[in-house]
Amino acid sequence: MKGKLNKKEVDKVLDILEELYPDAEVELNHSNTFELLIATILSAQCTDKRVNKITKELFKEYNTPKAFLTLTQEELGEKIRSCGFYRNKSKNILGACQMIIEEFDGKVPDTREELMKLPGVGRKTANVVLSNAFSVDAIAVDTHVFRVSNRIGLANSKDVLDTEKDLMENIKKERWSKAHHLLIFHGRRICKARKPMCEKCPLKKYCNYYKENFN
Repeated sequence: MKGKLNKKEVDKVLDILEELYPDAEVELNHSNTFELLIATILSAQCTDKRVNKITKELFKEYNTPKAFLTLTQEELGEKIRSCGFYRNKSKNILGACQMIIEEFDGKVPDTREELMKLPGVGRKTANVVLSNAFSVDAIAVDTHVFRVSNRIGLANSKDVLDTEKDLMENIKKERWSKAHHLLIFHGRRICKARKPMCEKCPLKKYCNYYKENFN
């Protein structure tokens, strides 16, 4: 892996992506902060498309912590079964609902530290909620962000946390939240895991992966 791009190049890459994906935003359907939290917990190792299918029905009846707590773990598990790891996710969701009611007065907390106290909420999920629900500048590193940013050279790291640190260092703070969505969109549409569509990628000129594999 070659070194990271300089800040000027990073800005240029983000400019190109903004032009390519002007509507890049969170693709998990939700109508409030709590729904976003639940959808993000469900999205771990599952596609947003699949989650949206589940939540379309789920949120009709259950869209508050109190409503979720009328379900047993088994009942919730059945409703979310198709998103994988459903036993664990149902346990975490009910635990998070309990904690939101008991410790946070029924409201989803608005700090990373408090969000990460909730069962099933890691740093990535907390950053998604902070960024999208509370307009806090944050970069949530999922598999797409990790892959795309390290391929291009926006980061140069072997793990998620260091990738996040690299991106926070290399990208202007006011661009963090948008950059997260741009990298996800690019990862889903062009810079795919198995067969990246390098020839049609507008970032070729800057991308380390392209230079290493096609030059």
